[in-house]
Amino acid sequence: MLLSYLKLAWKVLLRRKFFTFISLFGISFTLMVLLVVVAFFDHAFGAHYPETRIDRMVFAQFLHVKFKDGGNMNTPPSYHLLDKYVRPLRTPERVAIASNFHATPSYVGNRKLDLDLRYTDANFWQILDFHFLEGKAIQEADVKAAARVAVINQATARQYFGTDHGVVGRTIAVNQLGYRVTGVVEDVPAMRLASYADVWVPITTSPDDLQKTDLNGDYLGIILAKSAEDVPAVQAEFEQAMKRVPLTDPKTMDHLDLHADKLFTAFARQLTSPLTEYKSDGMEYLVPILGGLALLFMLLPALNLVNINVSRIMERSSEIGVRKAFGATGGKLVGQFLVENIFLTLLGGVVGLVLAYIALQVISGAQLLAYAHFELNGRIFAWALLVTVFFGVLSGVYPAFKMSRLHPAQALKGSGK
Repeated sequence: MLLSYLKLAWKVLLRRKFFTFISLFGISFTLMVLLVVVAFFDHAFGAHYPETRIDRMVFAQFLHVKFKDGGNMNTPPSYHLLDKYVRPLRTPERVAIASNFHATPSYVGNRKLDLDLRYTDANFWQILDFHFLEGKAIQEADVKAAARVAVINQATARQYFGTDHGVVGRTIAVNQLGYRVTGVVEDVPAMRLASYADVWVPITTSPDDLQKTDLNGDYLGIILAKSAEDVPAVQAEFEQAMKRVPLTDPKTMDHLDLHADKLFTAFARQLTSPLTEYKSDGMEYLVPILGGLALLFMLLPALNLVNINVSRIMERSSEIGVRKAFGATGGKLVGQFLVENIFLTLLGGVVGLVLAYIALQVISGAQLLAYAHFELNGRIFAWALLVTVFFGVLSGVYPAFKMSRLHPAQALKGSGK
């Protein structure tokens, strides 16, 4: 029976080419956009190189200070705050401190290169899973000695030395300072904001005064829990540590907020801070908003498909009347048209997947985001399949149900009212 329904569905699609084109375009274009958006989201917040243990990691990135006069200060925390109050935490497996990256000039002959430079400690290389093409990471001894050594990415090696092999031991000049290359790693996508850079050097070589007791600075903490289940315990200990941080100016400052958040939660907290004033992580605002937008985006083409399907099915009222006259039940008719509609949406889903793959390859090749490489993985494919079935059922249930209630005499006369 199912095979017969599928054959009939294929013939109907070929018979109504314009309807088929409109339906496929709506489904495939919607799925393509959704898949591209999901790919971007997964690329930024998923478990990808070099943040492969993202389920065990939390980040301390944004410091909020509330002043008594109602003013606010939002800034990255200082090295002193992270080193004194976060690094000694006992619950995590490791705590790393690194600077944010900044474009820094370098010259190869008369050619200027703007290289993104980040200062790191040794734990940074233990927490993150970099792929070394040659050489090794920055070591604890390098940090203690403030050694002028550097790890560079593959692209920088090619641009500066003309090759990405055999550059360990050579010197690269960044911001008019020479660093001996100790390792070359695969390029890190720019969307991995906590780990991305072109050049990484020991944090003790930073021109900043690391002992300065200011609260605000240009650093972030990366905390690795012993397991994913230990993350709440790490966050609880972190919150207790923040309560011990003294305000640098108690006369004007009211309180400070610094949290150890999962990567997406940190993004949500920063994005929704005007609404929450850091009283919550903002997920109760952001998730419903994003979910509502996604539902609306999927619902609009589905409603369009409902209207198209109602017209298409009513045009087949004579066929419906004949089948009902020969004893076809409403349930069988509903099943037939649902199979036809799901077949159409699955076909649109395949087209959407192909279009999304092509779009992501074009975006990756255009290098709109440095070193980004978007791909359709298993999770994205599962989402595509789920959304496709959703489209098929949603846009087929109502017209199929309405069709099944037609009286045989009315259907044979071609009346769909």
